[in-house]
Amino acid sequence: MSRRRGSAGPVATLVLGSAFTVFAACTPIARRATPSPPASVPPSPARSAPTDLGAIPDATPRYEPRSALGNPPFYDVAGRRYVVLSSAAGYRERGVASWYGQQFDGLRTATGDPYDMFAMTAAHRTLPLPCYARVTNLSNGRSVIVRVNDRGPFINNRIIDLSYTAAAKLDMLREGTAFVEVEAVMPLSSTTAALPAAPPPTSVASTTLLGLAAQAASAPPAPATTPASQYYIQVGAYGVASNAEQSVAKLRASGLQHVLLLPASSQQPLQRVRIGPIASVQEFDQLIARLAQLGFTGARLAQD
Repeated sequence: MSRRRGSAGPVATLVLGSAFTVFAACTPIARRATPSPPASVPPSPARSAPTDLGAIPDATPRYEPRSALGNPPFYDVAGRRYVVLSSAAGYRERGVASWYGQQFDGLRTATGDPYDMFAMTAAHRTLPLPCYARVTNLSNGRSVIVRVNDRGPFINNRIIDLSYTAAAKLDMLREGTAFVEVEAVMPLSSTTAALPAAPPPTSVASTTLLGLAAQAASAPPAPATTPASQYYIQVGAYGVASNAEQSVAKLRASGLQHVLLLPASSQQPLQRVRIGPIASVQEFDQLIARLAQLGFTGARLAQD
């Protein structure tokens, strides 16, 4: 069953300097903390889907002024503060992606645009809006470019929320989540940036969203386009050897298995503490929660 964006409750608060502005539940920033209803109970009426999602082109990076909406210096959701980046340049992160679909189709995004589940868009908590990012599914090598125009996801351990079509092209509808790399793509000039997109994946043909979801659930897994690699959780990177050793000892004493200490080298001057390999997003979530209880709040996904 697919996992999609949920609701953060009836009200979210954005903090702009010393002023407090309260937004109602329809505001996009207020909708992402708990799982959404099951895919088997979609809202009605359903909008007809394109017959070939794979043929929908990636977003084309181009210069756009910073949106007047959705870009406060910082904002608070569910007791956590998020600081909006001044620029997308240089942003690159690995983590877990989710997707959101029909129940948000047509609702207003953080920039004020209506959400189009069949467009190549995404939501991010801290990237400036709008901007563009290349998202790569680390399990199969598929890659897409999306326009980031919304805020979210606010579910723990998720770094980006993709539109339905972007998720389909990455072949992650079946699982609902995927390990991904997100990298900001900057326009080549102030007018346009004709940056080549990755080749489209195998076509997904149907006439309705339910038909597409059913096809995704029954289709065999797509062949991997890159060699499989292993995933780890990097608990921390330490410049002082004794600090790294103390972290390893604390983790092992708590009962955690497969705790690794990677020594420093000429290419990597820091000693890295990792756990793994990990086999799934579910295991990743469980371990991140356990690490937070132990005081390791900066853990992140790592891949060899």
